[in-house]
Amino acid sequence: MKRIGFIDYFLDEWHANHYPGWIEQASGGTFKVTCAYGKIDSPTGKTNADWCQGSGIELLSTIQEVIDSSDYLIVLSPDHPEFHEELSRLALESGKPTYVDKTFAPDRGTALRMFERAANHQTPLYSSSALRFAPEYAEARGREIDTVFSQGPGQYSNYAVHQIEPIVSLMGIGARRVMSVGTKLAPSLLVDYEDGRQAALLHIQNSPFLLTLQYKNGESARFTAEADFFAAFIADLLRFFDTGTPSVRAEETILIMTLIEYGSQAAQTPYQWVDLPVREEAAR
Repeated sequence: MKRIGFIDYFLDEWHANHYPGWIEQASGGTFKVTCAYGKIDSPTGKTNADWCQGSGIELLSTIQEVIDSSDYLIVLSPDHPEFHEELSRLALESGKPTYVDKTFAPDRGTALRMFERAANHQTPLYSSSALRFAPEYAEARGREIDTVFSQGPGQYSNYAVHQIEPIVSLMGIGARRVMSVGTKLAPSLLVDYEDGRQAALLHIQNSPFLLTLQYKNGESARFTAEADFFAAFIADLLRFFDTGTPSVRAEETILIMTLIEYGSQAAQTPYQWVDLPVREEAAR
């Protein structure tokens, strides 16, 4: 059995509640979450001790104990990325394959530091929104795209990643500036690429996740993420643990964090372009 350790801000949250069962089922029991650490108890749910007891997972008192007791590491805290650098510090020095949940980092600078730390200690590092793996979106991969329009639910603060991740996975790196064109209730961003391609995203509450694409050959397509994208994500996560090779390049994850950060800044000056930083090499 291959042992996975959880490192979280608090353990009683949606991802921690679902990942263990999905991982065990997808792997046929060859992978199992066996231990966990939580920095604090949930403010609104179970204590870490109660969560572990109910989940059949050993609660450990330090992050280092989790690292020592695990073959692979998952840093969770999906709605509190401001703690990811702190929670992942020892994991990124461990050399053990480490997945950091969405949203990877609160800003570009933190993302760069985390990838640099992992590279310096030869730790395989990976992060992604599960929406990258929506089966419907796979049909668009490998095609030349001129324009992407993305729509989805949720608040910008913790759900922008679910639209920006698929955009970058399809359009690649090379975005140069962003503009806020939405409202307080329906945040919207326009992303301009160096070669003239564009992407737009819009938050509409209770909307499905969907993409409308204009291909360079004149054709177009529309895809709604309706299949089980979490199943595809878990399969890719287990492949990463097996191989130590992430399917998402560090440069893409850094661009995604950059777009989220600078998109938030752009909302302070609507209808004005905000230039993105010059691209830097990420993982060496």
